[in-house]
Amino acid sequence: MKILFANKFFFLNGGSETVFFQEREFLQSQGVEVFDFSMHDARNQASEQAAYFVGAANYKGGGGKLQKLKSAVSLLHSPEAVRKITTLIETVRPDILHCHNIYHQLTPSIIKAAHRLGVKTVLTLHDYKVVCPTYVRVRDGKACSDCIGGDFFNVVRHRCSDGSLGRSALLFAEAKLQQWMGSYDVLDRVIAPSAFMQRSVTQWRFPAEKVVLNYNGIDPLRFSAGGADEGYVLYLGRLSAEKGLLTLGQAQAASGVPVKVAGTGPLDETLRSRFPGLQLLGYQSGEPLRQLIAGASAIVVPSEWHENCPMSVLEAMACGKPVIGSRMGGIPELVQEGVTGRLFECGNVAELQACLSALMADADLRAAMGRAGRERLEQNYSLARHNSALLDTYKSLL
Repeated sequence: MKILFANKFFFLNGGSETVFFQEREFLQSQGVEVFDFSMHDARNQASEQAAYFVGAANYKGGGGKLQKLKSAVSLLHSPEAVRKITTLIETVRPDILHCHNIYHQLTPSIIKAAHRLGVKTVLTLHDYKVVCPTYVRVRDGKACSDCIGGDFFNVVRHRCSDGSLGRSALLFAEAKLQQWMGSYDVLDRVIAPSAFMQRSVTQWRFPAEKVVLNYNGIDPLRFSAGGADEGYVLYLGRLSAEKGLLTLGQAQAASGVPVKVAGTGPLDETLRSRFPGLQLLGYQSGEPLRQLIAGASAIVVPSEWHENCPMSVLEAMACGKPVIGSRMGGIPELVQEGVTGRLFECGNVAELQACLSALMADADLRAAMGRAGRERLEQNYSLARHNSALLDTYKSLL
């Protein structure tokens, strides 16, 4: 079996890259021939196919009008990506092209290029790009479903891209062009990491029989569930409105529960000025982040957008930590109310406050939930289960 992986970042940039590299490493360990297609970047890991990678591109970058126009056109369709992946496919002759995060820099045009050459194609849905031009299903800081049925002009109508008419129109043009080109129509399989995502994309975009459910996976052996509990709740991730940080700040102020926040983002200064009770630690990674998770009493995921299958929840479960999460997207699929954590209505300060206070008042309950979460992860969300399902998907195409 030969698999060609496509992802615009070839370094650990987020949760989607974590999944991407985990799958790549597993297949190589099984003797599968793996090839890479990505974008040049100084942070990239080594790859024997680096010569085929496309040039670095940032469609939000500055420059003069001509440069902005070129960037806009390349967002819609990348002749360079099509040309280079065609050459790569003709050289290595893969059985399957598996696309992860390809939007904007690589563009979905590469799917059709592979299809024309007789290569089976798979797409993992790490976000909602196929049904939402801005990919997050958020408008004015709130969850949105306006485009879920295919009316992409809503992105222009509401200026969903940071209030910019120009950028919103560009994203609308991108969505309509891919629809017209039929780039997604030729996909052989689509992988949804949550049942919520699966339902979202089978309402209109894909036939149900084409979309398979495969939750993200975590290797529990890489995480210790030692049971340390240092009396604080931890949030880790981007500091942006749709992540529910303003709700968390209000709930913390009302409850007095110690909350540490690891991450950066546009809400950084707002959170510092409005919520002095939050302990803002900035960006954390590596051993400092592992120690923060290990010492936490619970992990909070107060998202106000439709999360898919957040790796932060799986990592919390692997570490034996209870999760306090909003009832949004795929979170309720992972967190069992009253068993492995607590769930609350997104944006509901009083309900989140009650969850924080109740959980932090009962150390025995936290420990029991943490153990139950670890067991649930081992049974349902292990990396071995994910990888086995991935192989089954590939085999079904060959």
